[in-house]
Amino acid sequence: MTGAIPTSSASITEVSTVRILVGYDGSLSANAAIEVGASLIPGAQAWIGHLWTPPFASDALRRRLWRGAAAVNEFVDAIEREGAAEANRLAATGVTLAIAAGWNAQVLVERTYGGEGLQLTQLAEKLDPDVVLIGSRGLGGAKAVLGSVSDTVVHYAARPVLVVAHPLLMAERADAIDGPVIVGWDGSAGAQAALEAATRLFPARTLELASVDQGDRNPPPVSGQEVISLAAEGRHATAARTVAETLSEQARRRHAAMIVVGSRGRSTVRETLLGSVAVSTLHHAYRPVLVVPQTASSDTAARADAAS
Repeated sequence: MTGAIPTSSASITEVSTVRILVGYDGSLSANAAIEVGASLIPGAQAWIGHLWTPPFASDALRRRLWRGAAAVNEFVDAIEREGAAEANRLAATGVTLAIAAGWNAQVLVERTYGGEGLQLTQLAEKLDPDVVLIGSRGLGGAKAVLGSVSDTVVHYAARPVLVVAHPLLMAERADAIDGPVIVGWDGSAGAQAALEAATRLFPARTLELASVDQGDRNPPPVSGQEVISLAAEGRHATAARTVAETLSEQARRRHAAMIVVGSRGRSTVRETLLGSVAVSTLHHAYRPVLVVPQTASSDTAARADAAS
C-alpha cells in the first residue's frame, strides 16, 4: 500500500511496557478516553490520575455536615475528609474501567488548588510516562482555545499527549481497534519526532505518512518510506486549519485509528491563539489525535541510553 509502513511483528510485545498517565475526572469524556485508549494501546501500565480541589463535596453532603457556625472548624475538617474520600472513590472507578479494558492500572490522587491542566503536566514531569491520555469534550474554535484542560496539557507537556474527542461515532470507535495510523509529515524535526513516537507506541499498526500539498513547497522524503501527497481540502483562513482538515479527511477515508502530528513544543501565546497544525488538528479531527512535542525525540533517546 502506497505510503504504508509495515511494522515488525517481533516488536509487538513492546506495547505492554507503555506507561500512560490518564487525566481522569469521572466525566463521560474521561471514561471514553480510557475505553478508546485501551483499544489503541492494549496491555499498558496506567496511572489513573485524579486532581481534586478542596473543598470537594456536593451541596447535599455540605448540608449534612453543616452544624452551624459554632462548629465551623469541625465542618471544614469534615469537608476535607469526605472530599478526599470522594476523590479516591472517583479515581477507583476509573481504575475499574481501565482494568476491565485490559490495562494494569492504579489510583493516583493529587490535591490541587486550580489549574488542572498545568498540574497534570507537572505530574507528567514527575512520573515520566510514555503518553499522557486525556479526554476532550469536543469544543472547537474559541471555546477550546480559551481554557480546556486538554488544550493546556497539549501546549505545555514535554511528552506525547493522546487526546480522545467525545463523542466518537460507532464507526470511529471501531476504527480505533485495528485501523492504520496517519502521521502528518512535513519534513520538520517535529514530524520526525511524531514518526518516531508512532513507531514506538503502535508497533502493531500500519503507519501511513501523509503530506498536505499547498503548492508552496515539497517536504523532504523519508528514507526508505513513501509519503502520500494530499491535495489541500478547501482553503481556510489559516494554513494550519487547511492542513488539519485535509489530514482529518484522509483519516476518515482510510478508516484510520488516529492521527499523529508533531508540534514545536511549548507554544507561545500567539501560537495558542492563532493555532498551529497540531492544535487545529486537535480541534477539528473526529478521532483520537496524538500530539508529539519535538522534545519527545530527545527524551526517548535519553531514556534508552539510561536503560542500556
